[in-house]
Amino acid sequence: MLVAAGAIYGLAGTPALGFDRLDVSGTLITPTEAIRDEVAVPPGTNLVGLDTRPIAQRIRDIPSVQNASVSVGLPDTLRISVEERTAILLWAVGTHRYVVDGSGYLFAEVGDATPPAVAALPTVFDERVVSQVLTVRSQLDPVDFDAAGRLASVGPDQIGSHAAKLSVTVTDERGFTVGSGLHGWLAVFGFYGRSQRTPALITGQVQLLRSLLDGREDTVESVILADDREGTYVPKPTPRPSASVKP
Repeated sequence: MLVAAGAIYGLAGTPALGFDRLDVSGTLITPTEAIRDEVAVPPGTNLVGLDTRPIAQRIRDIPSVQNASVSVGLPDTLRISVEERTAILLWAVGTHRYVVDGSGYLFAEVGDATPPAVAALPTVFDERVVSQVLTVRSQLDPVDFDAAGRLASVGPDQIGSHAAKLSVTVTDERGFTVGSGLHGWLAVFGFYGRSQRTPALITGQVQLLRSLLDGREDTVESVILADDREGTYVPKPTPRPSASVKP
């Protein structure tokens, strides 16, 4: 027993087993530097007997991390396995773009170089004044998140549109809108609440939008969807003929 104790003491004191390498797996959005900062183990720290539980907890506190495990790989490596939150939407507020999970939690901000893992996600453009305070760790209003998710999932084929893609915006003046892009049409879906005019209307509104665009999409400037049964459209102005100039 004394020999074994001496051997363990010797391993704990040898610099050959000091921390030198960090091996991180499972990250698509979380920067490695953010992981390294939370590891907070100085280089050279002996890894024999290192308590990895506090390290794992600190990494789990990173907003983009759902779960994490930490293990020691002798002689000099800490292995970090990360399970990130599942991204379903991008939420754009001004120049900021946040990644949103299935609960409406804003768990990361991405810049111009959007990670490939989220680049193809639908984006909701939030232009409301109240939303200027949103940041990482914010929680979206459940009604707003429900409406945004339903609208962002609507593709051009579902409404019989030949647009390349659709964009979803929410403003103080009109509530939620869906547009087909520059020189296209804009559909006003409006505001939603918890008990009246709930996001459940959107399924019927989408069907109504399809019927209003059918056969006339290129001539429509805007569509107003009062609910899932009543709606109207405004045609684009007819171009005026150019006046001829006599010599």
